[in-house]
Amino acid sequence: MTLTLPTPASPLKIGTRGSPLALAQAHETRQRLCDAFDLPEQAFEIVVIKTTGDNRAMIDADRPLKEIGNKGLFTKEIEEAMLGGDIDIAVHSTKDMPVEQPQGLVLDTFLPREDVRDAFISPRLNSIHDLPKGAVVGTSSLRRRAQLLHRRPDLNVVEFRGNVQTRLKKLADGVAECTFLAMAGIRRLNMRDVPATAISPDDMLPAIAQGTIGIERRADDHRAAEMLEAIHHSETACRLAAERTLLAALDGSCETPIAGLAELADGQLRLRGEVLRPDGSDAISESETGSTEDAAEMGRTMAAKLLHRAGPGFFEWRNM
Repeated sequence: MTLTLPTPASPLKIGTRGSPLALAQAHETRQRLCDAFDLPEQAFEIVVIKTTGDNRAMIDADRPLKEIGNKGLFTKEIEEAMLGGDIDIAVHSTKDMPVEQPQGLVLDTFLPREDVRDAFISPRLNSIHDLPKGAVVGTSSLRRRAQLLHRRPDLNVVEFRGNVQTRLKKLADGVAECTFLAMAGIRRLNMRDVPATAISPDDMLPAIAQGTIGIERRADDHRAAEMLEAIHHSETACRLAAERTLLAALDGSCETPIAGLAELADGQLRLRGEVLRPDGSDAISESETGSTEDAAEMGRTMAAKLLHRAGPGFFEWRNM
């Protein structure tokens, strides 16, 4: 079957959130497709869709994400638009994606991974090791909150949401000593003026799939599937097979602090995983190395080990 390429008169529609980072990721996707098929930018239309997670009032109120929904906060409206035929593909931060997609949709294309590390953001301090006793730190991430409190129970962690500019203003106003972002976002937005220091994964294991762009499509859209195959990065997909299987086997919601990172070296895959209590009072971690062909099985095996070590009482807070 001959592939019918999009044209300026009949463009392929790329759905995305409207945040600066989301738009940067959509533009990267468009550019890669343009280069792969030697097409002009006008052959692709970027369609901005507002999601529940973009509600300005909830962001300004610093409401925890778990109070207003789960990972679907940033995807539901976009996926509805794709199922309705208003867009052809959707570009996401993979770490925001549920481990299962709605009926009729698939997430099987990933772009080359950016920096996986978390970033320490502070106008006055250089690293988490410089935080004074009892310091106020801001984050909306359950994972980061739990990791910080596990290592530094003296810290006072407050809810902290908003875009980079909003967070920097809060820091300047003295609301907190520091906050945290993903290094990948800072790099993709070329934010050289942000006072960011990369945190080693040994100090703060990142979120599952952090630093990756995932592209979702309709399962029966063979043209989109063929076009996306041209920009798919198999190494990133291998790493995510381990990480997202680990997440699925543990808990795919936003209610459990989970961290995980798969790395490739010399043809071998190293997977690290961590699950924590939200208050940081306990953390359980595992690490193992295996063949790339066994990526998904490594995720399942590690999840079983973590769950066995945690015991039935470890997740009791979820029923409160």
